[in-house]
Amino acid sequence: MNKQRDELLQQMLETELGGVKIYETALQCVVNPDLKKEWTKYLEQTRKHVKVVRELFAKLGLEEEQTPGRKVVGHIGESLVAAMKMALEAGEPKAAELVACECVVFAETKDHQNWHLLAAYAEKAKGDEKKALNEACEAVEDDEDEHLYHSKGWCRELWIASLGMKAVLPPPEERKHVKTAIGASRAEQSRGELVKH
Repeated sequence: MNKQRDELLQQMLETELGGVKIYETALQCVVNPDLKKEWTKYLEQTRKHVKVVRELFAKLGLEEEQTPGRKVVGHIGESLVAAMKMALEAGEPKAAELVACECVVFAETKDHQNWHLLAAYAEKAKGDEKKALNEACEAVEDDEDEHLYHSKGWCRELWIASLGMKAVLPPPEERKHVKTAIGASRAEQSRGELVKH
């Protein structure tokens, strides 16, 4: 059972390391000043998450290694960075921003799932392991929820704007400080009222 826990942790570290590169690249693509501020904050938080995972490794006596799963996660992260660079090179700033937003959502979906799985595993753990896992999860939980749900909102609204429709920027998820799936759903549903104003 610990072997698969360790695999999850290796993938989590790679996801966070890749997340730093993804946000650094996304910030080269961003046009909207509010989104730039948001991603700058997320970059700093993601750097903090790298430290949290590495501290967890130390507490659990786990060494960093390139497992097959971790290599796949690294490849996906590198692909997202390459996609953003390709969009930047095309010379259309708003299109590059959209690509960056989608890449952030892809990365944050995996990241959010990793932490959700670790929290589920922590519920069944015991003793020092449980304590270490819970501390790590509590340190990043709110950040991860915000990263995913707010980024999805930004992506949706930027796409709506690109289609020539009235967008809500910053998105309702941002305005309502959403941190749950239910909150994100309610925020998205409220956008109709916001568009009317």
